[in-house]
Amino acid sequence: MLVDTHAHLDDERYNLDREEVIKRAKTAGIEYIVNVGTDKKSNEFSLKLSEKYDNIYTAIGIHPHNVRNINNDTFEEIEKLLTNKKVVAIGETGLDYFKNLSPKEEQEKVFRKLINLAVKYSLPLVIHSRDAHDEVVKILKQEKAVEVGGVYHCFSGNKDVLRQILNLGFYVGIGGIITFPNANNLRELIKDIPLSRLVLETDCPYLAPQTKRGTRNEPAYLIEIAEKISYLLNLPLETISRWCGINSKYLFKLGCKEEGKYVYQIRDSLYINITNRCSNHCSFCPRSYDSLIVKDYNLRILREPSATEIINAIGDPKSFKEIVFCGYGEPLIRLSTVIAICKELKNKGAFIRINTNGQGNLIHGENIVPKLAGLVDAISISLNADNDAKYQSLCQSQFGNVAYKSIKEFILECKKYIPHVTVTVVTVPNLDIEKCKNVANELGVNLRIREYGKLG
Repeated sequence: MLVDTHAHLDDERYNLDREEVIKRAKTAGIEYIVNVGTDKKSNEFSLKLSEKYDNIYTAIGIHPHNVRNINNDTFEEIEKLLTNKKVVAIGETGLDYFKNLSPKEEQEKVFRKLINLAVKYSLPLVIHSRDAHDEVVKILKQEKAVEVGGVYHCFSGNKDVLRQILNLGFYVGIGGIITFPNANNLRELIKDIPLSRLVLETDCPYLAPQTKRGTRNEPAYLIEIAEKISYLLNLPLETISRWCGINSKYLFKLGCKEEGKYVYQIRDSLYINITNRCSNHCSFCPRSYDSLIVKDYNLRILREPSATEIINAIGDPKSFKEIVFCGYGEPLIRLSTVIAICKELKNKGAFIRINTNGQGNLIHGENIVPKLAGLVDAISISLNADNDAKYQSLCQSQFGNVAYKSIKEFILECKKYIPHVTVTVVTVPNLDIEKCKNVANELGVNLRIREYGKLG
């Protein structure tokens, strides 16, 4: 289940044998390819390529080098392309202060505009960063890129940069560089990237792996990158391929033929499914096995819905006992969308509950609970452990061991602003439920025990 998340098959170096290259990729076990646009011509060619081949998808963007060539029509042209179902991301975009082929000020301006488009259309970002990590991370934070996430392509940062992009919910793209003799820092850093946040890429025709160095790269060579990571992490190749494949499919919604449900009813409650993204990768969650089915509802969504789409899909909220934000993902990642929906529903007399992993403050870097006051009637927070080590072992938060402490602080904040606060635990094997009860008692909240393997 290998996925090449970053290719440039539109490059003229493939003009003589592009079809053969794509066939070789399939023979090599490459299930999907994301072809990444870099300018007007590249975007249009990539889209035609993805329309011709079922296994190829497109990212639409402006590479920092090409910012100097844009005109007044560029962003209008990009927006027209974004409605195509084969467009799965916005990028390549970012900053390149190494070559500086475009003025820095213009690079930053275009980068911000493309992030805003990503937020508007609920599409993940494909980030390019060279000698500009601090500036890229700063802009991602300022423009609320956490609400859409994406992949930090061809990662070359240090541990601090890695920590910050993981905290923003981004995946980490690793390519042929990891096979280069001088890439010792990256080979060491790979051990700090959670498997749940790792994706593979070739960046072809560039950066061919070491055994093909100096030749034109192509998607079929992705296997060498996977094998190198398998060796470095001392894990089976199958494990690396499976995790990276699942991550890529979640991030880019690859292979989805049928749109999942945005809203779905269980008994007298109506549930809202606004994202499949999550800051956790829980070992007991069906998402870890590429399954997003609840009560026969397909919850794997091709595109994250807008607040207006959700409100229209709900209709009269008073027809239901409660409206619950709970799908296959962490709803508070999309905080502004949640707030917009809640405001509209409260005006119509709805009772609103949010089911959350309690990491909203970590995700947004601020105390978000006061923003929910008067909008949310009840909140259910997944505790799932009695200490930080056990929590991280089970839930694999992108925030590491600080997550559990922050969740308990989040619970205490919720008690100040939200009328009904409940914490939950799942009866996974070897979890001490009695100790979890003690934690709930210390926090002064009710505990609900959920049966392991039972959904809905």
